[in-house]
Amino acid sequence: MAITLVNPDGLPKIDAYRQVSVATGSKLVFIAGQVAWDADGVTVGEGDLAAQVEQCYLNVATALAGVGGSFDDLAKLTVYVVDWTPDKMPLFGEGVARAAAKLGLTPVPPGSLIGVATLDVPDHLVEVEAVAVID
Repeated sequence: MAITLVNPDGLPKIDAYRQVSVATGSKLVFIAGQVAWDADGVTVGEGDLAAQVEQCYLNVATALAGVGGSFDDLAKLTVYVVDWTPDKMPLFGEGVARAAAKLGLTPVPPGSLIGVATLDVPDHLVEVEAVAVID
C-alpha cells in the first residue's frame, strides 16, 4: 500500500482523521473538487448537507476507482462547506459515515475542513478535493 496514516506522539489524536500520511507510491493523483452531482450531473440532496457529503465522498471513490485506486490510497482530503459553523459537524459526520458504510471503509486521511461563502453552483453545500498516491 502506498499510504501509511499516522498520529505522531505530541499531536492530538482525532477520531475523524489521522494527522499525517506518508506516501511511498509512484503515481500522484489529484482529484478535482467533487460536488453532489450524480453521474448525469443532477444535484443529489438539495438542501441536505449529510446527503451531499455522502455523494461527494462516493464521487471521490468513483474517481479513485477510475484510475485504479481506492480510499486506501488517499493522502489528503480538503473539504469546503458553505456557511460552515461547528453545529453542522453532526450532519457532516453523518454524511461521511453513510458513505463509509456504502464503501465498506473508514476514510481517515489527513484533511482540512474550510468554511466558504458559496460554491460555483448555489445548490451545492460541500465540495471535496483529494490527493492520492498509487503504487
